[in-house]
Amino acid sequence: MSFQEVLAELPSLTVEQRQLLMRRALELDDPALSPAEEKLVEERRAEYHRDPSAGINLEEIEKRIRARLGP
Repeated sequence: MSFQEVLAELPSLTVEQRQLLMRRALELDDPALSPAEEKLVEERRAEYHRDPSAGINLEEIEKRIRARLGP
């Protein structure tokens, strides 16, 4: 399948399929997480699902970084 054919098929994929495709493509450039890192990610993900209010959204993270780094 050519690259153009792949692009043409993207609209027919579900959101979940496109997300999986993106994750797999990004994984090709990133080294795999160690088992300890995987465990940490899963623990933090579970914590977030138990209490989403404990998380910080991207806008708040950016605000805090800008405050630390200055203008």
